[in-house]
Amino acid sequence: MYVEFLSGAFEVLQAADGNEGLAIARRHKPDAVVTDLSMPGIDGFEFVARLRRDPGTSGAAVVCLSGFSGASHEERARKAGVDRVVEKPCLPDQLAQAIFETLELHRQREA
Repeated sequence: MYVEFLSGAFEVLQAADGNEGLAIARRHKPDAVVTDLSMPGIDGFEFVARLRRDPGTSGAAVVCLSGFSGASHEERARKAGVDRVVEKPCLPDQLAQAIFETLELHRQREA
């Protein structure tokens, strides 16, 4: 559902798990990455930490979807390098807005 909706505003690449996501990100060097905290293979925390350690992907805006609520998960996600946490369930337009806002914050930091 999210991929279909976001494809109207963004070029969307999809991965089945964290390891595939890392490979795709390293190959395409996206402006933004949307991930979940709970994934097969490596979890979202490790996925984002690896993105941040790689010079080719370290500057990407990272929005994380999470079915977990609470300050401890959000704090852990932010320590891993997540820019924005969006709680699931969320509507696709809410996710798109979070991506646009996070990209704008990244652009402002770079200016």
